Amino acid sequence: MWSAGVILGGVVAVLTIFIIHWTYKWKNPKGSSNGGVLPPGSMGWPLIGETLHLLIPSRSLDLHPFIKKRIQRYGPLFRTSLAGRSVIVSTDTKVNHYLILQEGRSVEMWYMDSFAKLFKQDGGSNPNAFGPTHRYIRSIVLSYFGPDSLREKLLPQIEQMVDSTLGIWSRQGSVSVKEATATMVFDCTAKQMIGYDPKKSPDKIVAKFTSMLQGFMSFPLNIPGTAFHRCLKTKKEMIKMIRNKLREKRDSPDQAFGGDLLDQAVKEMGTEKFLTEDFIVHFIFGALFASFDSISSAITLAFKLLTENPSVVDELRELDSNVISQNFTPFGGGMRQCAGAEFAKAFMATFFHVLVTKYRWTKIKGGGNVGRTPVLDFGDGIHIKVSEIA
Repeated sequence: MWSAGVILGGVVAVLTIFIIHWTYKWKNPKGSSNGGVLPPGSMGWPLIGETLHLLIPSRSLDLHPFIKKRIQRYGPLFRTSLAGRSVIVSTDTKVNHYLILQEGRSVEMWYMDSFAKLFKQDGGSNPNAFGPTHRYIRSIVLSYFGPDSLREKLLPQIEQMVDSTLGIWSRQGSVSVKEATATMVFDCTAKQMIGYDPKKSPDKIVAKFTSMLQGFMSFPLNIPGTAFHRCLKTKKEMIKMIRNKLREKRDSPDQAFGGDLLDQAVKEMGTEKFLTEDFIVHFIFGALFASFDSISSAITLAFKLLTENPSVVDELRELDSNVISQNFTPFGGGMRQCAGAEFAKAFMATFFHVLVTKYRWTKIKGGGNVGRTPVLDFGDGIHIKVSEIA
């Protein structure tokens, strides 16, 4: 008969060997079965990986230290583990350009688990897919936010919204640029997409969208108190609002539509059976989120750069266009090129045109804490005083 101590010792030994073996395999992953070789790098701690290093705030607009240190150590291609996933990071512009153009052929798009799980809630579609449904609704977005629609319809509305917003800013002592522009962009975009009227809505929806940012770059743990849990809760509220808007339009065919993007989607649902309610709702939600954050961040960053270094515009003009196209792709490329790219460019151009021709501004405070977390973060914000030209 074996004693309990011997049995326990054997169990501990087996577990120790298993853990050592598993840890070794974790830190030394193999390439593909056809002989592929993985780039150099470190997988960090089991499960956690190197996620915590990436999430450390960096108060610089340069590359995040997490990326910069690994480029210096391993080169422009390196392997790591983030948010429970083994990944390869590429900072090589030629490789990235190739990957963008190869989507749907030799590569497939993938999102972090937190993002994918958010969009799978409530029967949502897989955000990684790019099938006929995505292509079809993307064509609807392009027809609504493309150059022709901008020129014939949207530009006057954008200019009116911008002028009205700047007029309100000029009557305030100080304005937080990121917060105020986020509200302006969201109100304008939501009006065009779902007929949203901020004057009739009791909720400050843009504040809820802003709070969601933290959840997108977090561990996908749906536990009360976590950033992901708060993000998921807010997302469900937003999805419910958009779903109610869609059903209101769909179930009231005799009412006069407002001519927004959701109207077009509802009309298309009657002819294209693969346009489901779930897909349209989640697509609209994603488009709203992407537009309000990207445009407002770009405008806020421009304020910082123009205030601290006015010559930056001349420096950008001197850059070679081929260099810019390879190294600067804010709207993506290939099959994933942003359908709202022209709208975003027009919005920002209109905003600064109205600002410099009708208004003047001075920085009150802030601007020094801009950095990455790893998404763009403005710390305490950039506060300005806007005044109308007499």
